[in-house]
Amino acid sequence: MESNTSFITPQPSEPGVETHPWQPFIPDNARVLFLGTFPPPPSRWSMPFYYPNRNNDFWRVMGIVFYDNPDRFYDSAAKSFRLDDITAFATERGIALCDTGRRIRRLRGNASDAFLEIVEAIDLQSLIPLMPHLRAVASTGTLAAKVIASLTDTTVPPIGGHTQTQLITPAAGTSLQLWRMPSTSRAYPMKLELKARAYHELFSSLNLI
Repeated sequence: MESNTSFITPQPSEPGVETHPWQPFIPDNARVLFLGTFPPPPSRWSMPFYYPNRNNDFWRVMGIVFYDNPDRFYDSAAKSFRLDDITAFATERGIALCDTGRRIRRLRGNASDAFLEIVEAIDLQSLIPLMPHLRAVASTGTLAAKVIASLTDTTVPPIGGHTQTQLITPAAGTSLQLWRMPSTSRAYPMKLELKARAYHELFSSLNLI
């Protein structure tokens, strides 16, 4: 299911500022929350959901990790990701999705984190209680990792590593792990197989595969 959190609310118009287009995706059994930065411009979407760009390999990484098939969620004929398959998969596996930017300004009109100004970050403190079984929060890029560290008063971990935060989930009763994952953008210089290996390690540590 998706949460009823007030993550998306109307904002006064402000030149050049975009408000996130989607609600957080939060299954009832969410164990891990992936946080990117912000979606690319709508012209780059192949679906109205997280990691919509065909040139972003997040869903290919998920395909490799769980099905040994990078195209498990991609329809090559339609040149689009299979949204229904993706949401069913994320719901079954307890994967929640959101972004660290609630409102942003694109300094060069593209999706690059290097030219993205976060005007307002998400309210992570309000989001966490919606996921009582949550065990880890994972950033999928450097800027997202920095925002999470700022919001949780922690240090940015090395890529593929994690730190702990004092945020406590009600059911788990333990502090959360904060993981910094390799970016799944193709601009990030790492082979797809190596990125998948890092994500496999995260899921394995949480006993989700």
